[in-house]
Amino acid sequence: MPNIRSTGLALLAAALALAPSAAAQVRLNGYFSVDYLQGGSDGPWAKGTAEKAQAGLILAGEWSPQFGYTLELRTRENRTFEIEQAWAGWTWSNEFRVKAGVFLVPFGKYNESDRPFQTLLVEAPTIYAESHPPNWREVGLEVEGSLLGFRYAAYIGNGLAESESLRAGQQFADNNKNKGWGGRLSTSLGQAFEAGVSYYRGKADAENARALTLLGADLGWSTENIHCLAEYTRADIDNPPDFSRGRAEGWFVLLGLNFSPIEPVLSYQTSKISDPFHGLGWTGTTGPGAGLDGDHNRWTVGLNYSLHTNILLKLEYDILKDKKAASTDKVLRVQAAVHF
Repeated sequence: MPNIRSTGLALLAAALALAPSAAAQVRLNGYFSVDYLQGGSDGPWAKGTAEKAQAGLILAGEWSPQFGYTLELRTRENRTFEIEQAWAGWTWSNEFRVKAGVFLVPFGKYNESDRPFQTLLVEAPTIYAESHPPNWREVGLEVEGSLLGFRYAAYIGNGLAESESLRAGQQFADNNKNKGWGGRLSTSLGQAFEAGVSYYRGKADAENARALTLLGADLGWSTENIHCLAEYTRADIDNPPDFSRGRAEGWFVLLGLNFSPIEPVLSYQTSKISDPFHGLGWTGTTGPGAGLDGDHNRWTVGLNYSLHTNILLKLEYDILKDKKAASTDKVLRVQAAVHF
């Protein structure tokens, strides 16, 4: 497959060139944001800095009522644009839709809705960054729909690759003969509640021998004035015979109270990881790493302000505790986000 980063802008240019021929069916949206961080005197942001700039463009449309497409390009921290989504889809009915290409993996709720104007947080929950790659994407085939009161999504693709950490496992060309697969099943519990379970399994190593399994559960409650999301994730990591199995586990709860245009935000997050085989210095079966051993929790208190329908300002104060290192970091984050 062509390099995801180098082809991103070329794909966007080609899509925009074709857009006038079907202007009525094409929708172009976008977003961008920048953060300001101020930390303690001994932390990485002690002097205060503006960074973590990101931007995205979404081009979507339909060739007919049955056939459509989505192309999303996204950049973070002033780096090269990457393909976030690039898929073509076919809709048979509300019960069955299929899409092929690059898509965001339907694991939990947060992975598909972490754009600056979608999430109440500035910094992603701790387990989100430790159990799988942020903005986890797959190259393959996905089917989704609604059936018997449930919403389902199932997919198959290249899967995640073995790396120093779970967050570094994103790949766009398969490193073994195995295919990763998984999905999410959810249902509405009344008009305000939604509950879902997610699953993933695939061989991660190049030798096609060791599996990575992820299990997730999420519960959302959303009304005009209250937005609440809770997610739990567990990852089980197969290691060589001389090493015990690895595991990452954690959960977070996020609450927002909408007093338009102001929305107070409160979140608690916790994550643990124990893995003797991977970590810094890992080079494969012949080169085990230093191991991963983490235990973190974070309290977040924030305030979001809708300056305009398309402009969002976020103020967030994080208290992150590293139980293994017996340390506490306190960071003030300010984000300005725009979408159109």
